[in-house]
Amino acid sequence: MAQNHYETMFVLKPTLTPEETQARIAFIKDVITSQGGEIVAVEDWGTKKLAYKVEKFDRGYYYIAYFKAEGKSLLELERIYTITEDVMKFMTLKYAKQAEVKAWNGMVEKANAKLSKKQEG
Repeated sequence: MAQNHYETMFVLKPTLTPEETQARIAFIKDVITSQGGEIVAVEDWGTKKLAYKVEKFDRGYYYIAYFKAEGKSLLELERIYTITEDVMKFMTLKYAKQAEVKAWNGMVEKANAKLSKKQEG
């Protein structure tokens, strides 16, 4: 079965400890891979101001994962987002058209370049 290209962003509550935040991120990544997905890049934006208050919070911890997976595997990811209290917001985008996939590949390259710079420095 063909794998689609996806980008998922989620925002965690700012009240989590750094350890709890990393544990939630690892859990979400495990959900993606356990459903047959392949994470090809990630972007850890950290804590940022929200555009508007969500659940009385004006800040949140942003994380993005770019991955390839079959469409049916998204059902579990969306279910997990919905039942995980610490996830305030989430969004998953599918890149299907040739131009969209090209843009997705560009974002993956940028994310991986940022990550390797961060690891070197």
